[in-house]
Amino acid sequence: MSDIPIPAGSLPVATEIEEENKRSLLSWVASVDHKQIAIMYLLTTLFFFSLGGIEALLMRLQLAWPGMTILSPDGYNQIFTMHGTTMIFLVVVPSLLGLATYLTPLMIGANEMAFPRLNAFSYWLVLFGGLLLYFSFFGGAAPNAGWFSYAPLSERPYSFQAGLDYWAVSLLAIGVGTVATGLNLIVTIVTLRAPGLSLKRVGLFVWMVLVNSFLIILALPALNASLLMLLVDRQLNTHFFTQQGGGSPLLWQHYFWSFGHPEVYIMVLPGFGIISETIPVFSRQPIFGYGFVAASTVAIGLLSLGVWAHHMFAVGMGHRWDMVFGAASMLIAIPTGVKIFNWTATMYGGAIRFTTSMCFAIAFLITFTMGGLSGVMFAAVPIDWQTTDTYFVVAHMHFVLFGGTLFSVFSGLYYWFPKISGRMLSEKLGRWHFWLTFIGFNLTFLIQHVLGLAGMPRRIFTYPALPGWGIMNLISTIGAFVLGASVLVFLWNLYVSLQQGEPAGDNPWNAWTLEWATSSPPPLQNFKAVPPVRSRRPLWDLAHPEDPDWKR
Repeated sequence: MSDIPIPAGSLPVATEIEEENKRSLLSWVASVDHKQIAIMYLLTTLFFFSLGGIEALLMRLQLAWPGMTILSPDGYNQIFTMHGTTMIFLVVVPSLLGLATYLTPLMIGANEMAFPRLNAFSYWLVLFGGLLLYFSFFGGAAPNAGWFSYAPLSERPYSFQAGLDYWAVSLLAIGVGTVATGLNLIVTIVTLRAPGLSLKRVGLFVWMVLVNSFLIILALPALNASLLMLLVDRQLNTHFFTQQGGGSPLLWQHYFWSFGHPEVYIMVLPGFGIISETIPVFSRQPIFGYGFVAASTVAIGLLSLGVWAHHMFAVGMGHRWDMVFGAASMLIAIPTGVKIFNWTATMYGGAIRFTTSMCFAIAFLITFTMGGLSGVMFAAVPIDWQTTDTYFVVAHMHFVLFGGTLFSVFSGLYYWFPKISGRMLSEKLGRWHFWLTFIGFNLTFLIQHVLGLAGMPRRIFTYPALPGWGIMNLISTIGAFVLGASVLVFLWNLYVSLQQGEPAGDNPWNAWTLEWATSSPPPLQNFKAVPPVRSRRPLWDLAHPEDPDWKR
């Protein structure tokens, strides 16, 4: 019976649906459409964000009280390493690359990225690297030397299991994919802008993406080179980072942080761009000081390449170099501070709409400013010596990357979700998500400043019952679970809104930039016709022909 051919027209309806689903899935796997690739970036980010969050909760459970034994010392080191690596390389950077990949062509009036196949190849490299990293759990053991993998701890005599080899190869794949995306974004922005859209008129998100892409292609090769050297040290018994063979463990730190400090800005510059788009729209005012915001971005990009050794004040470089890198670290705070004043001035006197997106943008201003101020404290060498490798550093890093970058990403997702999906995210669930995130974040990390000043070291799996340490860690753990609840609310909001969210229309926020000139979601070819561009707000010009910006 099974050998009798069935005419195509007589296939059962369920079988036809299954065949259509297979074709639909294949269209995503084989896609070179920048919008589909970007959505896959964002879905991949959500997946790894969930894994990284589970790892964070496991660590906080272990540290909730002195002497806990939920994780073994080596198990804690593995979870700690995987959490940091996941959040930096598989959550923060890919989420920003996903938004940049989706929005950049739309915001410059282009129909595709400059190199569509390279765009797809970049995504699959990142996904492959992430899956390979997590395969290490099944390959014997996960990496256990921290997301920074300082030598000589990361060398085979001290970490003989294969976890660090998986770590190095997976980050190499992710690094190559990220560099390819950076190059693709640069060429796209430089060559595919719509007529009339000069660099002085592009949205500030595009400006930030452009500078960020140059940072990527300048900084990531240092990481890739050091990963290759670490691999040949471990596999071929060379001695780049082992002192016994004539190498230097500090060489790893110089290589790693010459990538790692620009990486901080790689992880935050697109977030600056998101905030520079959402705050003006929900304040109903143009960005204050467009030229200053754009110029300060270039200044940050240039300065970030020369301040890496402020991560190394405690290694004994000498007072001269400590002073040089300390001064450079203070200097980079100036262009960053300029942006804070620009965003605040944009809000001043505006007709502010407190949407969920705007709430996250305001929370970004508060938390990132706090993280930036503690960063300036680290530029003072004596303070750095006292607080290095304490929980004060952990608090600072999370205020910059979670309170900064992820708050801005959430602001961007609530702002651009209607364009991506054609439906609005629920504002009611969005408020729950915002307040749980804001309260949980501050419960978790604000108190860690006090823990650090009290002397609690980072990267430890347990601690003695010193006065106050237990209760402060318990509060931090409670905050982490509040954060976990906020993520569940966000995921539920995504699901419900995709199923039955309010239809968005083409421009639900009455915004001004070109991505809102096409349908929601955009068609395969983004634009049938790009509106004329005569200013930084082309859609305002269309809606107000009697008072266009370009005449002012």
